Amino acid sequence: MRRNDTGWDWFSAPAAPDDGPQAVAPGDIESVFARCFAGTDGERTLAHLRAMTLDRCLGPDASDAALRHLEGQRHLAAHIIALVQRGRG
Repeated sequence: MRRNDTGWDWFSAPAAPDDGPQAVAPGDIESVFARCFAGTDGERTLAHLRAMTLDRCLGPDASDAALRHLEGQRHLAAHIIALVQRGRG
């Protein structure tokens, strides 16, 4: 225990790390996504995202909540795929 520790120091916000993630300029985000999903593992990951979202159908008994949830997943997956494609082109 530190000498000046009053027991309340854990309420203080932790110091931000100096080597944390850097903000990405809006025009650079496509190249960041392209690098992230480059290679065999990246392609397999994108294929898995497609299979789980874009290539998936729900039956006629699906609830409104399930349809909305899947549509949100589809939107995010399509956005990621579009960013990767723009970054590669």
